[in-house]
Amino acid sequence: QVQLVESGGGLVQAGDSLRLSCAVSGRTFSTLNMGWFRQAPGKDRDFVAYITRSTRPYYVDSVKGRFTISRDNTKNTVYLQMNSLKPEDTAVYYCAADSATNPTTLSRAYDYWGQGTQVTVSS
Repeated sequence: QVQLVESGGGLVQAGDSLRLSCAVSGRTFSTLNMGWFRQAPGKDRDFVAYITRSTRPYYVDSVKGRFTISRDNTKNTVYLQMNSLKPEDTAVYYCAADSATNPTTLSRAYDYWGQGTQVTVSS
């Protein structure tokens, strides 16, 4: 059984930074494409970033230049470094794992999900 456990969320002020982590167990981590999504109250779960097996990253336009996704295959962990945070970044952040060949921004394509971690950015 694949398990994803996020950590690193919290309450910060606008302009601050946070680093989210997602530890994966139960599956060979290096075979997975990994994604981060977020869901604000009353809104859909939106794509934020993914990183492929070959460590190629891709971001939604609203976070380009501020967020960095990375992975450490020796630790079975994916990270999301978030800089210059804005109040509109406030959401529950979820990591997800996709075992398909091609990476995707579609949440329905991801096979496994973490429980989420709250990020709140005050103005």
